[in-house]
Amino acid sequence: MQPLISTENVEKVTEEILSDLSGWRKKMIHYIKDENPELNTAIIELTQKTQLDPKALATGAYMAYKLLENENGDSDEASFYDEEE
Repeated sequence: MQPLISTENVEKVTEEILSDLSGWRKKMIHYIKDENPELNTAIIELTQKTQLDPKALATGAYMAYKLLENENGDSDEASFYDEEE
């Protein structure tokens, strides 16, 4: 069972995303490629097999991943946000 996502976590991640949506998504592309290449492949395949907006679909998937990662405490947030800046 996955952990419940806290309101504070949602607010924090949403704020990070909305402060620079394009930049955040680009960072997550590289992050997911390294952290979970199978998930990255699944996201790419899904965007290619649907008529949905690929950037919106990927952003939603990356957001869900980040929310779960934060709740699980597996994230080294400092290194993630400093890598591409």
